[in-house]
Parts: sequence; structure tokens; C-alpha cells
Amino acid sequence: MPLVAPDSKGSLFRREENFLATSNSRRFDILLDVSSSSRFSKTLAVGILAGALSVVALSAATQQQPNLPSSSQPKPVAQTPANPAAANAPPGQSSAPPPPLPVRAGLNIVVLDPAHGGTDQGARGTEGITESDEVLQFAAATKKALEAQGFQVILTREGNDNPSFDDRSARANAQRGAVFITLHIASTGLAGTARVYVEPEAAAPVVISGLIPWDQAQLPFLSLSHKMGDLVAQELAKRFRGSPDAVQTAPVRQLRTTAAPAIAVEISSVSVQNRADLESMVAGVAEAIARGVADFRPSYVLPSSPAPGGSVQP
Repeated sequence: MPLVAPDSKGSLFRREENFLATSNSRRFDILLDVSSSSRFSKTLAVGILAGALSVVALSAATQQQPNLPSSSQPKPVAQTPANPAAANAPPGQSSAPPPPLPVRAGLNIVVLDPAHGGTDQGARGTEGITESDEVLQFAAATKKALEAQGFQVILTREGNDNPSFDDRSARANAQRGAVFITLHIASTGLAGTARVYVEPEAAAPVVISGLIPWDQAQLPFLSLSHKMGDLVAQELAKRFRGSPDAVQTAPVRQLRTTAAPAIAVEISSVSVQNRADLESMVAGVAEAIARGVADFRPSYVLPSSPAPGGSVQP
């Protein structure tokens, strides 16, 4: 690398170093151009020359240095293993890190639908009880009970809004490994009881371009819906005397367009004289639904459908 420095009289001192490697020896050439005979310039030139010769001598000595005996070789620095557990692994066992835990397949998500909402109040009782308001309490308690069973819960509404039927179904259709449960409170029926409904049987869906028509999305899942509905009904019957212990059928709009196992749970009723009588059922309904869905989990196997994931055509 060229080096340029002024001497005491303003003249220039230049040093050029060039290190050339050959197959047999090394040569270090120094080119000095001193334009002044001042003591400063000569002293500086001698100093640089002496330093350069020292570098050449050190390089030659390093190449000719004999190999040290093994006892005098420098010891390698111990390194901490990337996996601390590997340092304590018994001989003969693999020190590879443990594999990640497997992701649970199958049923993981419950889409919970509090019916009605907004301007649609649903059933209304003589004591001012409205279905759209009371069903939110049942949904909140059921969500907690399902989460305690290890499910992820998606609510179609949490406030006084009113998603469309198709929007509610679409929340379930967009998931994989999900079931759909819509909650209702009736204006009739024996107070203190609950029933479970599934969509009625129908002809096989007409497949168009590999997609299931939107209004027939439930048909491939009816068998699974019956299975889940029976398990939830049995749990409700244990807690509320007079409740049927088997699923029933009814044309519930939210179920028809849902491409997943789907049931409707209907509680009786908004016609009670005392609101506390209805609200006393909240914990029991939540526990029954969570227990029934947990019992259904081993039976959850997606049916084969013309389109992957049970795709539907609007």
C-alpha cells in the first residue's frame, strides 16, 4: 500500500511494499526514494527498512519451525454445545434435540352462534325477557366451558349485532377441524328443559364443478351432526329433567349452509315468570355442551367431499 509522508524540509518520502509468494521462497522488495539527505529522512528510511527485514525474518522462521511434540500443542478451547442436554447424554444415545410436539389433528375449533341480535330480538316473554339478550349469557358461559376442554372457540357475535345467516355459516366453513353450534331460547316448551336439533335428511347434494351448493352444505355432514347432537342431548337430559336424550330434526336456517358438523341447542323458555329461573340454567347448559362435544371429538373424521375441506358454492 503506498505511503506518502512529508519530511522536515517539505520533501516527500515514499515507501512501496510488495509481498510476492513463489513456490519455493518469499521475497519482500522495498523501494525507497529519498529526495533529501536530511538526518530525519535517512533515519526514517533505516527504521522502515529494519522493520521490513524483521517481518521477512519472522515469516521465514515461521515456515521453518519444526512441528511441536503433541504434549506442547495448544489445547483446543472447550465449546458449549448448542443443546445443553447433549452434554449429559449417556454414551451410545443420540444427542440430537428432541422433536417438536405433534399438533393435534381433528376437532379443535367450536364456532358458537348466539342466535338473533340487533333489531332481531328473537323470542320475547311477557316479563320483558328477549332471546337475543339472554342467549349471550349462555354463549359466554359455554365458551368458557369449551375452552376448559381444550377447544378454541369462535363467537359469531359478542354484542347486540346481527350477522346474516350466511355470515354465521361462513365462520365455520372457513375453518378446518371445526363444529358449529347455534344457541336459541324458545318461547314454548317445558320451562327448565333443553333440546338439540339437526337438519332433516335430504337427497344427496348436486355437485357442480366439484363444489357443493351453498344451500346443501350440511348434507355430507349429517351423520356426524347426529352423532354430536345425541351426545350433547344425553348430557342435557342428565342435568335437566324432561329434556329428550336424543337429537331431533328441524329446518334451522343456520345449519343448512354449514359445511361442518352442526347442531342447534334450544332452551326453554323466555316465558318464565322469573328471569332467575332461566338464568339458573346457564351453567348446566354450558357444561352439558362442553362435555358432549368433548365426547364427540374421537368420532370426528371429515367426510370425503368433492372439494378439499368441504368447499361450498354460494
